[in-house]
Amino acid sequence: MARLWIALGALYGLLGVAMAAYGAHAGLDDRAASLLGRASEIALWHAPALLFAALWRERAGRLADAASLAFALGVPLFSGAVAALALGLVRHAAAAPFGGSLLMLGWALLAISAARGKQD
Repeated sequence: MARLWIALGALYGLLGVAMAAYGAHAGLDDRAASLLGRASEIALWHAPALLFAALWRERAGRLADAASLAFALGVPLFSGAVAALALGLVRHAAAAPFGGSLLMLGWALLAISAARGKQD
């Protein structure tokens, strides 16, 4: 599983940079550029979190995998919904709250895994 999480973390980093570049250079209106910037920020904040969780799994096991899954699903649901709204592909970013909830769950699981992880 670690290879999948690392690949997804790298992909989310790539997509975060791509969204930021598009938002900065595509001539979008202020609202759309702001929304795309937010989608980019969330992807970019959670890409390294997913990479870390993938590496942390050797010490924390299933909780780190659960955190990785929450991040892996949360990023496209949140950032994808907000980016789709920014680009006019949807009228409401209905999936964003679910994605955001998964991202928060991922952080909570990561914290719990650290508290319960193998002792040094």
